[in-house]
Amino acid sequence: MKRSFPFLILILLITGCSNPTVFNVYLAGDSTMADKRPDAFPETGWGQVFPEFFDSAKVKFENHAKNGRSSKSFIYEGRWDSLMGRVTSGSYVFIQFGHNDESPSKGDRYSTLPEFKNHLRKYVTDVRSREAFPVLMTSVVRRKFDENGILIPTHGNYPDATKEVAEEMNVPLIDHRALSAELVSEKGDSLSKELYLWVEAGHPNYPQGKTDDTHFSPAGAREMARLVVEELKKMQLPLADALKQ
Repeated sequence: MKRSFPFLILILLITGCSNPTVFNVYLAGDSTMADKRPDAFPETGWGQVFPEFFDSAKVKFENHAKNGRSSKSFIYEGRWDSLMGRVTSGSYVFIQFGHNDESPSKGDRYSTLPEFKNHLRKYVTDVRSREAFPVLMTSVVRRKFDENGILIPTHGNYPDATKEVAEEMNVPLIDHRALSAELVSEKGDSLSKELYLWVEAGHPNYPQGKTDDTHFSPAGAREMARLVVEELKKMQLPLADALKQ
């Protein structure tokens, strides 16, 4: 037995080294984050290309984001409970809502600011109850310039509400709105079109063409995902260790 004990320790060490930590990452959000069907191409969600920046042997992704969802409808449709049923200890859950919460015209998807903040608090509390790690995110910016070429904010106080909940609950925050606004502003009114779903007539999926300043082209989605990756590096979250070198 005395001889076998060191050998057992050696085997355990080798086994441990051959099975590095694998992170499970879940995404909850709306159409700007969601995976897209082939018949919607070239529309691309930033969450759809987010895995490209990571070592696939170290991270497993599940994108639960869906078109048209708000922080409210994601709950009452049962999508949040479904996601929570899959979350395990040590997982990361990225939470990004606001596009469909902010407008009363969205009907039962609309959330007042107090409701919106309560939904985010629920998300954070539920994730932490699984011993997992929530990351709150403000909405990505819409492309809307005034006559002087200045980008116009379109999300009201919802990004600030997200930041307030993050501070209140001590949650990592990625201010995607500010980061994307800086990127779009730098490109300007004309060049920023390449980031969004501007499609000329004659495309198989858009015979009449498409002009969409909310959703992204493949290049735009990758730029939006890259902004998130750069923030993960700055925040020094353990998940950043799984990024491609």
